[in-house]
Amino acid sequence: MKEARLNKKLSMDKVESQTKIKKEFIDYIEKGKWGKLPDYPTVQGFIKTLAKVFDLTENKTAALLRRDYPPKDLPISPKPDVGGKFVWSPRATFLAGILLVSLIVLGYLGFQYKKFISPPKLELFKPAESQVVESLFVEIVGQTDPDATIQANNQPILVDEDGGFSIELAISEETSEVEIKAVSRSGKETTIRRNIDLKLNN
Repeated sequence: MKEARLNKKLSMDKVESQTKIKKEFIDYIEKGKWGKLPDYPTVQGFIKTLAKVFDLTENKTAALLRRDYPPKDLPISPKPDVGGKFVWSPRATFLAGILLVSLIVLGYLGFQYKKFISPPKLELFKPAESQVVESLFVEIVGQTDPDATIQANNQPILVDEDGGFSIELAISEETSEVEIKAVSRSGKETTIRRNIDLKLNN
């Protein structure tokens, strides 16, 4: 390139004026100082422009540039994006649906199992603790699980569909306590005991 310029008897200032390429870049090209030049596509454009000014064959000068221009090391990403960008697909929707249904079913089964192995709930509204009873009958009123069975002093009590129960329990003069026991289907028990104060009318 330098030889072609000198044969044309062109100074670098003259070439700069004709091509609008900075003379510093022209000097770097002639000396092969590629590291001080812009990127390869820009340098390739410089070479083609200079080839026209120097009456050189563009293809030949381009081939010489490819031969002499050193390859640049490409930066390697420490975390290359191998998988690419995730795109939600019908298959993903189908799998998500299966997962959601599975979680719901497992949650329901887990809830039912926990309920099965847990003692039944039991609330006793009557009698109150140390309630005064003036006859040989005491009113029992409470709430439990609908599928539980209830006994009051070992006497069965019917449970309605909402889990409520009530009975006028017969007692003796020696009775000082009532015991209410709820038993679940799995055999788990919950018991409440209430003391009563029996005062019969003479």
